[in-house]
Amino acid sequence: MAKLIIDFKNLLKLFIGCALVFSASCSPIKLADLLSPYDGYDLTSDISYGTKTRQKLDIYKPIGKDIKETILIFIYGGSWRSGSRSDYRFIAQSFASEGYTIIVPDYRLYPEVKFPAFVKDIGKAILWVHQKYKKKNSKPKIILVGHSAGAHIAALLALDDRYLREEGASVSKIIKGWVALAGPHAFNPLQTESTRPIFKAFKNKIKQTQPKNFARHKAPPGLLLHGNKDKVVYETNSIIMAAAIKKKNGKVKFKSLDGVGHIGILLSMTGSSLFDSSAKQAIVNFIETLP
Repeated sequence: MAKLIIDFKNLLKLFIGCALVFSASCSPIKLADLLSPYDGYDLTSDISYGTKTRQKLDIYKPIGKDIKETILIFIYGGSWRSGSRSDYRFIAQSFASEGYTIIVPDYRLYPEVKFPAFVKDIGKAILWVHQKYKKKNSKPKIILVGHSAGAHIAALLALDDRYLREEGASVSKIIKGWVALAGPHAFNPLQTESTRPIFKAFKNKIKQTQPKNFARHKAPPGLLLHGNKDKVVYETNSIIMAAAIKKKNGKVKFKSLDGVGHIGILLSMTGSSLFDSSAKQAIVNFIETLP
């Protein structure tokens, strides 16, 4: 008769997690963090990449033998209004377990700043990472991974070279690929009350706020992931973005995740058996195809 082996530590975490689901103070993201292991990485936190209070980042360095040179910069979402790097340890742990170094930067938010200041902040963070990890005879393989508002920022930085040029660099020399999860690539921020004040200075040049308008042939390869049950940022945004890049003969892959919503796509990056892992697997597969 087979023995039933119970991992009491994980069982306790699951029990607590299930209880917290019914608590108004616990979000799905907090639950994912609770259920995520605290091993497999070394964390260095509160590193300044600029002079502003929110221009700080955390570095998750993988532990083990199979450590890759690839560096993932994860850009979280929050409608350009909210978010903290400390909330996304579960994402970092998940990819550190695959041998990748993960960097999670904070960036300034509305109302402290408006578009495009937060894009410029991440551009500054990217250059900081590049300078830290570049070697004499090689350059780090930097991949941007963004969710929601973070996907919008990642797409603009990968497609519109002006932001890195302002830092004295260029996209082609630094960014090797980019991944956008549930990105608002085609939406007009002036048509939504919550985002209108963030972008209103660009009311006469709204195209500059939309990643779809910067599709180009020589941009780094991109992967667009979107849940077909997303009711916050509709999947059509990624469909339009992919079509725009393909029209320019650029390199892009689009994957629709069946039954996945706006937050569910984040949970599917954990690799946990408790959640669907399709997003994580798609990202790992994409990264491994990059030169």
